[in-house]
Amino acid sequence: MRPTVRSVRFTALFTLTALASTALAACGSGSGDDPDTVKVSFKQSTDNSIKVMDTYLADIKKQFEKANPGKKVELVPIKAPDSEYYTKLQQMLRSPKTAPDLVYEDTFLINSDITSGYLKPLDEYLAKWKDWDRFIDTAKAAARGEDGKTYGVPDGTDTRGLWFSKDVFAEAGLPADWQPKTWDEVLDAARTIKEKVPGVTPLNVYTGKPAGEAAAMQGFQMLLYGTNDGTTDPLYDKGSKKWITAGQGFEDSLAFVETVFKEKLGPEVSDALDPNFGTKVRGELLPQGKLGIALDGSWLPQDWLEGSGHEWPEWSKELGLAAMPTQNGQAPGKVSMSGGWTWSIPAKAGNPDLAFEFIKTMQTKANARKWYVANSGIAVREDVANDPAYVDAQPGIEFFTDLVGSTHYRPAYPAYPKVSVAIQEAMEGVTTGDKSVEEAARDYDEALKEATDDQVVAK
Repeated sequence: MRPTVRSVRFTALFTLTALASTALAACGSGSGDDPDTVKVSFKQSTDNSIKVMDTYLADIKKQFEKANPGKKVELVPIKAPDSEYYTKLQQMLRSPKTAPDLVYEDTFLINSDITSGYLKPLDEYLAKWKDWDRFIDTAKAAARGEDGKTYGVPDGTDTRGLWFSKDVFAEAGLPADWQPKTWDEVLDAARTIKEKVPGVTPLNVYTGKPAGEAAAMQGFQMLLYGTNDGTTDPLYDKGSKKWITAGQGFEDSLAFVETVFKEKLGPEVSDALDPNFGTKVRGELLPQGKLGIALDGSWLPQDWLEGSGHEWPEWSKELGLAAMPTQNGQAPGKVSMSGGWTWSIPAKAGNPDLAFEFIKTMQTKANARKWYVANSGIAVREDVANDPAYVDAQPGIEFFTDLVGSTHYRPAYPAYPKVSVAIQEAMEGVTTGDKSVEEAARDYDEALKEATDDQVVAK
């Protein structure tokens, strides 16, 4: 039976209230209750076997408390999928009673939180910290607000490409050194896998609202940013400071997603729209040889390291890596998207000075290198990027680091989170077949106008 409008509204209200209650409970008392305790909130994996961040922060906590007698660190994990993490975090940041002293911010959301007044500028601290000069400029820019002030210290970046199963490719008669030059070559490889290797999902492209930013960024934008020559942003026009409505490149990107699901080259729609599907991709489908091609990120190997619960020491022999090509092979020939996370101090934090001291402990060269290796991140400190201990630590690091030269960054302005949701909705419409490409693009334009207060331009 179809739910009534009233029941939908009630359910939505209940969900928001539950999220708010969970968020407030997660932090407990305010960060300023004890001047000797720094409260650190971070995103905890929904996969209980993945403890990379927990293990790293436990070690930093031990170092910090040893170096600062009488000071304590309280770790406040938020265990949730990405979209719920952002909601819970913002609930916590609104009040001094619930705001922690330090929070883990996705760079795509940071400008929204800056505009909302949730974060404290760090320029006063950074000016006195010599290690800040070690960070690359693009990473610094990712944590900079429109007011020119810096609101976070980045702990790495990432790039994205195509992972493929060498065993599946061998069974399908596809080359072990596969390096597609166009979108059609990617789709043709998926079609070959579907025909010759039954029981295997040919291609995964994250899609729809449940996947959140994974759909918008490493699904859709990995396509969209490959539809032009790479010199202009297809989402945001910096000259006019307006968002760009759906044009040919946007529709072509939706058509690619539509093709994947219409031809059954991707997972079942119910799986694709499962918010935890990414965990299944990393923990089951790729290691078990049940997925041919995955459009995904540089961080995947963190799930396969010793002690992860999904140990897969053979991954570098069993998986191949290829750059995502531009639509028709036009220059520069390949495309990547980059993001990353930063450590930020809430505006309502009770112990900001202590929080920055904790950041400095996390960001010694040795600790930064340890983190980049542990989470399969791309270094944003020049001294670490040039360190052989980092470069040689893990297969794939050199491949993904090289993609930085071809990468793009989201237009992370305050309206971007709403724009991202509009992209996810457009993708979901063509994924389920509820909308044609043209209908999804038209609805995107309407959602874009609403999300940006009609600050849009056609290109």
